[in-house]
Amino acid sequence: MFFFQTWVIYRRQMRLALRNPVWVIIGLAQPILYLCLFGPLLKPLTAQIGALNAYTFFVPGLLIQLGLFGALFSGFGLISEWRQGVIESERVTPASRAALLLGRVLRDVTSLGVQGIVLVALGFAFGMTGSIPGMILGLLITVLLGGACSASSNALALTLKSEDALAPILNSIALPVLLLAGILLPISIKTGAPEWLVVVSDFMPIKYLVSAVRELFTGDFFTLITMWGCIWTVILFAAGLWFGTRTFRKDNV
Repeated sequence: MFFFQTWVIYRRQMRLALRNPVWVIIGLAQPILYLCLFGPLLKPLTAQIGALNAYTFFVPGLLIQLGLFGALFSGFGLISEWRQGVIESERVTPASRAALLLGRVLRDVTSLGVQGIVLVALGFAFGMTGSIPGMILGLLITVLLGGACSASSNALALTLKSEDALAPILNSIALPVLLLAGILLPISIKTGAPEWLVVVSDFMPIKYLVSAVRELFTGDFFTLITMWGCIWTVILFAAGLWFGTRTFRKDNV
């Protein structure tokens, strides 16, 4: 019954997304612009950042960025549904509160999966090389991160019920993560980063995901970096689902 309820919510959310795919396009446009405009600037720095191919280094960071920004702002749609009475109508049904959340998370995960495949394909068009199995695992890490961000964003939206309150909170999270996780450039002494910034970045879990996906893209599966990236992926995904499910069960609309 739970899986059927999740499927019903997921199917409805996908229909709404397909009727208005503008957010999917916007979510993909940003990493594509980075790929086109910022990627060429990395080519002269390839040796300095310890990479054999600029795009094999850069695309994994863009995937993580896509997982973050593609799902972190999904809560705005939930606020709109709450105002229209959709959430209240769903909650008066016998449907599981977890299913109400999971159906929406699966919609975001599906969208991220499609966007990630397109981004990797474009990376090949720009000259990216690497391990195909590693890229598949990198995509998996991306969608799991997106699932964690989606669940947390929806939970925050249901708690705040205001775009004016949600926007500054999400922006205050997204910008430090973008800079400290080394998504665009690695945060290390080799790249000229000050030592205090390197220490601060070591406390950023997303940094380990970025490093792990870069290792996977080059075909390095069994390294300490990859292990820590996978561990943090599971932790963040579980924490996001726990927070989202707990909020959906407790919140009174």
